[in-house]
Amino acid sequence: MPSPDDLTMTTSPANALIQLDSVSRSFRLPDGRRFDAVRDLSLSVHAGEILGLIGKSGAGKSTVLRLINLLERPDQGRVTVAGQVLTDLSGAALRRARQGIGMIFQQFNLLRNATVADNVAFPLRLHGEYRRDQIETRVADCLALVGLSDKATHHPAQLSGGQQQRVAIARALAPRPAVLLCDEPTSALDAETTRELLATLADVNARLGVTVVIVTHELSVVQTLCRRVAVLDHGRLIEQFDVAEAGAGQSPLARELARLQRHAALARQADLEDAALAAEAAHGADIGDRRIAPATAGLTAQPSPSAQGGAQHERSLHTTPAWAHASRVEVSAHG
Repeated sequence: MPSPDDLTMTTSPANALIQLDSVSRSFRLPDGRRFDAVRDLSLSVHAGEILGLIGKSGAGKSTVLRLINLLERPDQGRVTVAGQVLTDLSGAALRRARQGIGMIFQQFNLLRNATVADNVAFPLRLHGEYRRDQIETRVADCLALVGLSDKATHHPAQLSGGQQQRVAIARALAPRPAVLLCDEPTSALDAETTRELLATLADVNARLGVTVVIVTHELSVVQTLCRRVAVLDHGRLIEQFDVAEAGAGQSPLARELARLQRHAALARQADLEDAALAAEAAHGADIGDRRIAPATAGLTAQPSPSAQGGAQHERSLHTTPAWAHASRVEVSAHG
């Protein structure tokens, strides 16, 4: 597969990095009924973009994601990634093609008894195409990319949930994939850790050019990370749009995303106005200080009349009156 450096943005479906053509996937339920998870779906994903797959629970989002790397093989239709028709491949050829498609999961799926470095090295050792020094260098590079160089000798149990997910990202990037598939990667994380993880994914996309496809039920994730979104409902693709143009969408999720964007815009505007008021107040205080300083420069502080009177009163308390001297003289004269 081509390296991310060789991939350029395109808007032509014919040149899409990922192309799903009329794919369908169904499952047999325990009671014998058939469940159609994906129905005659076609989707193009262009090189270098970040696409969000959204929809209600059971809409088929995760199944579509797994069709891309053939963890789920479609009942019908064709899957093409980087010019290779994966649905025509099997065995060793399919395993080689999958090296160009990294994937991270909701529950991290790390090897619990292996160190962080060994987890990241796992896909490189599995394919047996790298020397030991190449593996060590690549592992160090991937851990540095996700900010975990100091955790190489730790085990997953010693890490936070966000750190474990970043290890999973480093592992997925180790074989230098052109595509990174993310299946609900933030659902087990708190709000602050989610922001950090999304920043890591954005950095991976910006610095390496890796195409990201993310399944999420959190519209805030779509707003923060994605450039384009595809909305699924009952296994069908019902609409696609650029995130910046969510207001033009027709689905309830598109309208909800547009509402979220309006609220975010109002919050940003309020923050800007608060910052402007604070800057204006600080500037006014600075001007006031400069006006007062020249008016008082060179002046010697003088006591107020009340202060002067107090001082005189204090001196009178410590000064012996003339009659007291006379009395003492008289006493001594008669003594």
